[in-house]
Amino acid sequence: MRISKWLAASLILLASNLTGEAAPPNVVLMLADDLGYGDLSCYGSPNTHTPNLDELASQGIRFTDFYAACAVCSPSRGATMTGRFSVRAGIYSWIHTSHEMHLRTEETTIAELVKDQGYATAHIGKWHLGYDLEKGSGDKPNPGDHGFDYWMATGNNATPSHRNPNNFVLNGMALGEVEGYSCQIVADKAIDWLQTKRDKSAPFFLNVWFHEPHAKVAAPPELAERHKGKKNPQYFGCIENMDIAVGRLMKTLEEMGAADNTLVIFTSDNGSYMAGSNGNLKGRKTQLWEGGIREPGIIRWPGHIKPGQVTDTPAGLVDLLPTICEATGAKLPTDRILDGVPLQPLFTGEKLVREKPLYWFYNPSRPVCVIRDGDYCLIADPEIDLPKQNMFKEEFIGDIKKTGLLNFRLYHLRNDPGQEHDLASQEPDRLEKMKRQMLDLHREVVAEAYDFRQDMKKK
Repeated sequence: MRISKWLAASLILLASNLTGEAAPPNVVLMLADDLGYGDLSCYGSPNTHTPNLDELASQGIRFTDFYAACAVCSPSRGATMTGRFSVRAGIYSWIHTSHEMHLRTEETTIAELVKDQGYATAHIGKWHLGYDLEKGSGDKPNPGDHGFDYWMATGNNATPSHRNPNNFVLNGMALGEVEGYSCQIVADKAIDWLQTKRDKSAPFFLNVWFHEPHAKVAAPPELAERHKGKKNPQYFGCIENMDIAVGRLMKTLEEMGAADNTLVIFTSDNGSYMAGSNGNLKGRKTQLWEGGIREPGIIRWPGHIKPGQVTDTPAGLVDLLPTICEATGAKLPTDRILDGVPLQPLFTGEKLVREKPLYWFYNPSRPVCVIRDGDYCLIADPEIDLPKQNMFKEEFIGDIKKTGLLNFRLYHLRNDPGQEHDLASQEPDRLEKMKRQMLDLHREVVAEAYDFRQDMKKK
């Protein structure tokens, strides 16, 4: 039987006061949309100026090898919320309104786990794990069904663009057109919740998922003007606008006196569609080359992470649930396989131990499957000629579950981040070891993956 959130929070705070231990940390998880590996100035961008995110990185740890969970949106978001590889969590591709596919309530989310620990929870921004956000619009779960006390979300992107979006839904009620730019609207609501709406007796988990720089982009004229003459001035301007929104959120935490006891995470859901935005990496959004899945990754937690750290240890979105649970004292679910690991050893300069490699599968991409183990990655194509079209159909699930893998290629990413030199013939022992890892893990993941065709038959 679950005790009330208020009682859980009160017991935690009382125990902290009696023992002299620090109060449980707050958590702010910020996720950009289609941000490229090279789109921030702290990651070497020659185009954008992102002083607030640069400062965040200087105050904590910056990852050079941080990974999305897929090369498109919804699967990465599903893996973030569950700590499970996206296909295992039942999210095969980006979700369209025509799909039965959604993040099922049978999955356990970060929000639910920390809520059981007494946390106040809010989701602000893009959702893209199901579309039935308005009351009475359908039977798919919304953020409130996944552990969030308070939420304002869009089903997918901000429409018609980042400027004056008309598709935000607040706790089930459509808002119509909202004046302003999406990232600032999201920051406004997140700040409002922090200051006036949340239960202030409880620690908080705030999920802030920006829409920038997903197309269709829009930016304030003064920011776009800075990039006049470039291919897409609005693209770079909206990233800088998002950076300003991040700065406003961090300033609010400071003014609340909460900054020193807040774990702050910033990353993105997949690589960019813009040429040049993925740094020196091969590929782009929708592709399982490095440019489609490697992302900026920044974590700040005063007193727990020494400022100014940079790590090249591979990590990713799938690790955020166990990391947040370890930080907050929330209990990990024991009735399912989790694929991520807590990142806390890296915070103190220790070695991160990972029992299984990082894994990706996305049926339109070639390569279709990737694993990363240490400095090496192995890629493969499907034995079955899976559809390469961008629009997923549930009928693809049968072949996804049946397909084997072939055409294995091996890369040393530390020496060859552009994935130009296949080492398969030069390192046969490593190739065979990683093939076994990939095949075993792939069979396990697709065997567990939920088959939405059975739901379609019921309707």
